[in-house]
Amino acid sequence: MDAPGLRLLVPGNVRHNSGGNAYNAALLRALADLGVAALSCEVDGDWPVGSPADRQRFGRLLAESDAGHLKLVDGLVACGAPDELEAAAAAGAPAWILLHMPLGTHPELEHRALQAAAGVICTSTSAAAALQERHGLGGLARISVALPGTEPAPSAAGSEPPHLLALAALLPNKDQLLLLRALSELMDLAWTASLAGSDTADPAYAALLRQESERLGLTDRVRLPGELRGADLAAEWEAADLSLLISRAETYGLVVTESLARGVPVIVREGTGAVEALAAGTPGAGAGGAPVAAAPALPGAAVALGEDPAPLAALLRRWLTEPALRAEWRAAARAAREQLPCWDATARAVLAVLAPAGPPN
Repeated sequence: MDAPGLRLLVPGNVRHNSGGNAYNAALLRALADLGVAALSCEVDGDWPVGSPADRQRFGRLLAESDAGHLKLVDGLVACGAPDELEAAAAAGAPAWILLHMPLGTHPELEHRALQAAAGVICTSTSAAAALQERHGLGGLARISVALPGTEPAPSAAGSEPPHLLALAALLPNKDQLLLLRALSELMDLAWTASLAGSDTADPAYAALLRQESERLGLTDRVRLPGELRGADLAAEWEAADLSLLISRAETYGLVVTESLARGVPVIVREGTGAVEALAAGTPGAGAGGAPVAAAPALPGAAVALGEDPAPLAALLRRWLTEPALRAEWRAAARAAREQLPCWDATARAVLAVLAPAGPPN
């Protein structure tokens, strides 16, 4: 029997290349490849939460969804609009939530939304654990996990001197400011770096990064080219020897597995969901991608970071000055490249929750 169609309701105000946007788009492509009629519906508004008019618009979209189609709502919209989810549930057509990250600023709205949903699919085990820790299990919708997949990519050639790539929107949470200050402690070594990502999501922070780069004397070494796409992005990946995602909070970090798909090792911040992504292609990984005691070396490292750039600078200095460490990380990244899950697995995991009968054969 054919699987039912699906409508994925996504926030219309997130225009930069976020991990959530990338996951949503890849999921829809993978579902289509499985023969599922899956469409994306943008919900205009100032999400999360939005105005009363935004929430009313969302409610109309929920009510107008085609009969017989499953409704999956991005958590950035759903968790700020519990009234509309409760109305859908009362009408006998509860929606599912696809949650990329918890809504930190409005836990009471999020709790009500979770209670009203048919169920919740989290895109990482860290997001699922955060929900359970904040809200407990009693009375909440069923929580499942569908980890991100990875698109196959060519192996990066790298550069001489080594090239570092931090691919993320220029936002305070991504902590590019800490990275710049760490790099300023390495001026005696040969390297180049690119901090590539949207500079329109937070223009003030992007301007601060450019000012700091100039103040630290990094402008000849560090590029801040804005958001890259197509051939320009491919060229950055081709040149990369190491990538970094040192966000203060991260539920997964798609850029980590995108890096591993190219055989490029990654430095992430300890205690964030990016550690799960770093282990995604590690043979012998435990549940949720967490490494077990006997697992091979990770393709990079997780570093404990606060406000002091010194620990990151020290790790980068080791990597730049120890050829054996560079070779070990690169070999581990190339091994992980062969083990990464694909988006087909993600789509099947989502369908297993939403439509247990499965996709058409």
